[in-house]
Amino acid sequence: MMKPYPAGSYDIAVIGAGHAGIEAALAAARLGCRTIIFTISLDAIGNMPCNPSIGGTAKGHLVRELDALGGEMAKAADATMLQSRMLNLGKGPAVHSLRLQCDRKRYHMYMKAALENQPNLSVRQAEIVSIDTDGAGEITSVTTAMGGVYSVRAVILATGTFLKGKIFVGEYSEESGPDGMHPAARLSDSLRALGITLRRFKTGTPARVHGNSVDFTRLEEQHGDEPPVAASFATDPATLQNKLPCYIGYTNEETHEVIRQNIGRSPLYGGAIEGIGPRYCPSIEDKVMRFAEKPRHQFFLEPMGENTREMYLSGLSSSLPEEVQTAFYRTIPGLEQVELMRTAYAIEYDCIDPTNLKNTLEFKAVPHLYGAGQFNGTSGYEEAAVQGFVAGVNAALKLQGKPPFLTDRSTSYIGTLVDDLVTKGCMDPYRMMTSRSEYRLSLRQDNADERLTPIGREYGLVQDDRWAVFCKDREIKQNEMDRLAKTTVRLADLKAAVPEDTELGEIGGTALELMRRPYISYELIAKVIGRGEGVTPAMAQRIETEIRYAGYIAREERLIRDIQRHENVKIPEDFDYSPIEMITLEAREKLQKIRPRTLAQAEALEAKGVRIDHVISIEVDDNDIARRMGGRRVCSKCGASYHVVAKPPKTEGVCDSCGGELIIRKDDAPETVLKRLAVYHASTEVLKDYYAKLGRLHTVNGNQSIEGANEEILKAIGAKA
Repeated sequence: MMKPYPAGSYDIAVIGAGHAGIEAALAAARLGCRTIIFTISLDAIGNMPCNPSIGGTAKGHLVRELDALGGEMAKAADATMLQSRMLNLGKGPAVHSLRLQCDRKRYHMYMKAALENQPNLSVRQAEIVSIDTDGAGEITSVTTAMGGVYSVRAVILATGTFLKGKIFVGEYSEESGPDGMHPAARLSDSLRALGITLRRFKTGTPARVHGNSVDFTRLEEQHGDEPPVAASFATDPATLQNKLPCYIGYTNEETHEVIRQNIGRSPLYGGAIEGIGPRYCPSIEDKVMRFAEKPRHQFFLEPMGENTREMYLSGLSSSLPEEVQTAFYRTIPGLEQVELMRTAYAIEYDCIDPTNLKNTLEFKAVPHLYGAGQFNGTSGYEEAAVQGFVAGVNAALKLQGKPPFLTDRSTSYIGTLVDDLVTKGCMDPYRMMTSRSEYRLSLRQDNADERLTPIGREYGLVQDDRWAVFCKDREIKQNEMDRLAKTTVRLADLKAAVPEDTELGEIGGTALELMRRPYISYELIAKVIGRGEGVTPAMAQRIETEIRYAGYIAREERLIRDIQRHENVKIPEDFDYSPIEMITLEAREKLQKIRPRTLAQAEALEAKGVRIDHVISIEVDDNDIARRMGGRRVCSKCGASYHVVAKPPKTEGVCDSCGGELIIRKDDAPETVLKRLAVYHASTEVLKDYYAKLGRLHTVNGNQSIEGANEEILKAIGAKA
């Protein structure tokens, strides 16, 4: 261990500069916190060690939502786009998902520049080996391998697959991060010292091949959509251009036979790999062994960038020996002479059970420590990015004494992802899919800005230029909806605009009424009455969807409003379920571990057979609470916390740890506390009413001794003292 030395002081440290770390650091810095982001290599910032693409099924929803809230990923994807395609166009609008093939190097440079040019943000190449706390468990600093000690108040872990990373290629294995970078080998021990339990997950990546060694005539060419669709709502689609095609190919029985003959050399099947791999992104050897009846498997050959001939074999990830990879790749039409530039590999890494996190992504047991990305047991750049954003925003807000940033299942795919992770956990790397959302029709990728941009603006994450674009688009859409509702269209005029046998119905009506018919599109209506001013093809599609599915959307929105009413009702974090003998031990253990924070979560638990038989409401006079909270003191320098009665400092007004001045947070001022209590009462009334109607609510006097309150609670629930 190197001799430690003081290296700087910051509010927040972000460990890792992949997709999670980038969004975490940018969000925290944009909210005014002095932030530092650490990366093992500056060349790994925004790296795409797997497919150089952004978006995809359901993942495109996450990217759009992140953009609507003020994130950076969508803008980076647009700026480095090679090809744009909207997936699932043959299905309903709820599952349409944008996918952009990107230039890998340019994406890295874009994100590196975004970090370097962000005010309040420092970028540092260093390996973090420990997270340090004081005697009270408060985070005080992070330490690098070279001995640099950075004083911080909060830490966001976004280590990706670097944490004790180990790669496998056949019989060969080596401690390594992705792309041959050295791993974060020592931080795991520090996390265990904090009481954090780690587990091993696994992922993998296909080989990269030389484009000059591929016979493209034997592959199916796949071009981007015209006109291209932008990932960011702020990007003018007219500035985008599809630059390079992708290609589709298929394995065959010869391919499968080579794999079967060498399956014993796979570290996964040979038992060398302990970690659990992704269920929804299996290796080619997994596909061959698990789906033996399939005569072929599809793959995509995709460009890595404009200025390189390196290409990516999407769908052909493997951990078989290098010579076996070459052998089975060369059985595929078009790849008979293929040359490998980078060998496919599997990688195993440390991560956590995300049920140890709150829905702010803060650790329940370690205050001011947050997890994001693959460290939380997820897969995918997009899943990582939105978690980083949530963690970065919440870390900043907590340090500033502000209410947390929370999303729920009814408002976004981001909320769905976070809720799935912290309440259900994951047994294998979690991947977002449209099927995971109960509200797909309302939570479409095309309306993410309407749902979330006002929220991003409220938090100060959406800047004036982006807000102006949003307001303009909203005005255009509303004007067009009004025009369609007022403009009458004659059936004869419609018939004149389409082939003779086209189904149009029996009568005319307003343009809006006619568009409710499944066979009358916006574009058809526009042939008769013209397009509204400023209505783009994407806007036209959104308008058409909302009109055509208005009844279904309205029904879903009513359900969402009911859910939101319950989501706003909070359950105390420290509620003790263990004495409640009227419910099963299993149910108590689940409740104690997961700790539902809202009425909606409580109802969901009941639906799963976890019944809440008794609810305790501890009543304390608001003025007493204000006085108690007014006794809190926080160090202005290191963030250590005290209480003038319960935990006084050795010297009044002076921090025991660093000698800094102790201050009263604005959030603890009596007038602020009373306002928060008013909000609390307004929200909990619904929860209390809910359980009162079920006959399960008990009120307890909170102004008595702990022993007296405990006795009253036990009596209320029918338990023995």
